[in-house]
Amino acid sequence: MSTGGSGLSGSHPSFAMRLHHAARQPHNWLQLVKFGVVGGSGYVINLIVFAFLASSLGLYHAAAAVGAFLVALGNNFFWNRHWTFGPGEGLAHRQAIRFTVVSVGALVINLIVLEVLVESLSMNEIGAQAIAVAVAMPFNFLGNKLWTFT
Repeated sequence: MSTGGSGLSGSHPSFAMRLHHAARQPHNWLQLVKFGVVGGSGYVINLIVFAFLASSLGLYHAAAAVGAFLVALGNNFFWNRHWTFGPGEGLAHRQAIRFTVVSVGALVINLIVLEVLVESLSMNEIGAQAIAVAVAMPFNFLGNKLWTFT
């Protein structure tokens, strides 16, 4: 097995093997708990901002979700970089770009779920947003763990 490089050759362990190995490491579980705490604070911030934008200002739910996302993004990057994963040797601006890319991917998942719940299932917007954020969370954790803060 190769220890260097970042190619996708057959000499690297499979994703499933890496995931299995990672699940057996206690520090990864601690990071997951910390990520959950940070995510929880971001979740609360997201819902408060979403409720304000959608209910108080009357913004369309998708626009309110994007606004809430942007506010929570800054909170989550700061705390994940300084507490959950640590800055490591990564430069803040590079990590911020990666964090944003991963977060935008999670936002896309969030928006799809939100739209289905609100428009197709006639669910309450705030409840739908709460579910949509939770559905996107695992993608967000794995992307940041495996790419942003490596």
